[in-house]
Amino acid sequence: MTDDAPVTEQPDTRPLDDLLDDLYHGQERISQTDIYRRAVAAELPAELLTRIAALPQGEYAVDEVADLLGGTVA
Repeated sequence: MTDDAPVTEQPDTRPLDDLLDDLYHGQERISQTDIYRRAVAAELPAELLTRIAALPQGEYAVDEVADLLGGTVA
């Protein structure tokens, strides 16, 4: 018997983190629509696009959107 927990693969957050770094350079808050538009242009994976599209309309600070989407940018 072993106590080894199964290893779960962590999702690659680099594409999201890179997008957020670029989007929020010099910006404090950005709308969900603009985040989604730029994510499509950056060709982010469909799973991330779906999560961004599901965000309520409004403006988000980088830490808020990173928390909601699973990014590591803060």
